[in-house]
Amino acid sequence: MRDVFVVGIGMNRFGKYPDATVKVMADEVVAKVLKDAGVGREGIEAAYFSNSFWGMYTGQHSIRGQVALRPLGIEGIPVINTENACAGASTAFYLACLAVASGMNDAVLALGVEKLTHQDKAFAFRAYTSALDIENAAAHIQGLLNMVKEAAVDMPGGQTPPGQGRSIFMDIYAASCRLHMSRHGTTQRQLAVIAAKNHYHGSLNPLAQIQKNMTVEEVLAEPPVSFPLTRAMCSPVGDGAAAAILCSRSFLQKLAGARPVKVRACVLGSGMDNPAEGDEIGARLSRQAYNLAGVGPGDIDMAEVHDATAFGELLQTEALGFCPRGEGGPLAESGATSLGGRIPVNTSGGLESRGHPIGASGLGMIHEIVLQLRGEAGPRQVEGARLGLLENGGGNLGIEEAAMTIGIFEKVKRW
Repeated sequence: MRDVFVVGIGMNRFGKYPDATVKVMADEVVAKVLKDAGVGREGIEAAYFSNSFWGMYTGQHSIRGQVALRPLGIEGIPVINTENACAGASTAFYLACLAVASGMNDAVLALGVEKLTHQDKAFAFRAYTSALDIENAAAHIQGLLNMVKEAAVDMPGGQTPPGQGRSIFMDIYAASCRLHMSRHGTTQRQLAVIAAKNHYHGSLNPLAQIQKNMTVEEVLAEPPVSFPLTRAMCSPVGDGAAAAILCSRSFLQKLAGARPVKVRACVLGSGMDNPAEGDEIGARLSRQAYNLAGVGPGDIDMAEVHDATAFGELLQTEALGFCPRGEGGPLAESGATSLGGRIPVNTSGGLESRGHPIGASGLGMIHEIVLQLRGEAGPRQVEGARLGLLENGGGNLGIEEAAMTIGIFEKVKRW
């Protein structure tokens, strides 16, 4: 397999853009990624396009990538549409990696675009259930409620039923969190520490949807969503686009002034019904990625992980081996995951602050990793960053994500 490099990145500021269309955001970000790579449209040999909601909102199913890219002058090449819930963009990236590594293509575009804001909020929240097994959704929710019963955590009164006025995934995260609290002593304050840290990081990121620094106390005082989660612990609804151009070494050598980042490993997997303890999807896939890259958790300098809620980050820092199981809360409290700490996590602000336009999020995470490894992250730069890790999960079946991508990226001094 050939070496693969990220030679270009592009992203708009994630946010709520009621007047922007998928096509408009694609145009903006494709222009950015081509300029960053120093590559013309004619140099792109294939494109992988990620989107989840365009079809549900407008009826534009089936050929979304072709519809978005042809007006931009990208036509006549393979355009592959990917849809893997919140892991759609990193799935597009994974497939682009395979195309280059296999020798099939020398320069490939991975693009994710999502329009989540909708005037009918109830309709929009219902659309999130497409990332579950629709035919068994009732049984899934009942399993969620059974999980809640197992968790010996005192619940405050006034909790609304699952999925009412919010994405069902907030309830799934909340239930999993209460179980974690019961088993390991995790506290709501530890979640607030994670959220406050990510809001601080987001305040330093000009492309973050939320650029508001918050204290732990302010996070705890936010309106409740689903106990123990408050609003500031959850990713906001928003729109956005992000892209990357991946290339071979031979293509890279033709470019002047390139600032490449090497892909050391990129793996994709799906969840299981009954994983063994300690062998959940994040742990399984991270072991694969570490083995492919020839590194371990202690070698990673920074990470972007899937924090659709603060508990998502806590759980993944354990699964990725940054701390022992059950110690994700104390790890965050120690300052290890903050800028200047041992293993800064979500320096972009994470999904909680950078935003979470589903079909674009994974490439937004890769955008931050590439900036960090290039040394171009400005006031949130991780000093000496050499290896960065991506963890991007999507959907839910049983007790695991339906899909997950993990990637390891390396700073390149000479190529």
